[in-house]
Amino acid sequence: MSDSRGEALLRMIDGDKVADHLIAEYREFAPDFLTYLTDFAFGEIYGREGDLRQRELVAIASLATMGGCDRQLHTHVEGAFNVGLTQAEVVEAVMTLIPYIGFPKVLNAMAIVKRVVTARASCT
Repeated sequence: MSDSRGEALLRMIDGDKVADHLIAEYREFAPDFLTYLTDFAFGEIYGREGDLRQRELVAIASLATMGGCDRQLHTHVEGAFNVGLTQAEVVEAVMTLIPYIGFPKVLNAMAIVKRVVTARASCT
């Protein structure tokens, strides 16, 4: 993996801790996967002209809708806060999903949002 704009965006959105973990986890084991993640997902998709706040809301809605993506949802909720979304904006986005995906998936997503908010509050 090269030091790329994708890695820079990964670090900005998800933080150095997540980026360092992903790089350590996949550099040797699956280097091509790591390249796709950094260069394509972050460099090409997240790096397009536009609003990172909107991209994070789309990611949160998509992951909550799929279900079973708790780690990724947690990471994108963190990322949403890292790019400037507020707790109210994230909570409202998740609440908007109720009529579309139902209470069980929204309850799971909201629990993740609450865990992230609580953890971030304890760090300040």
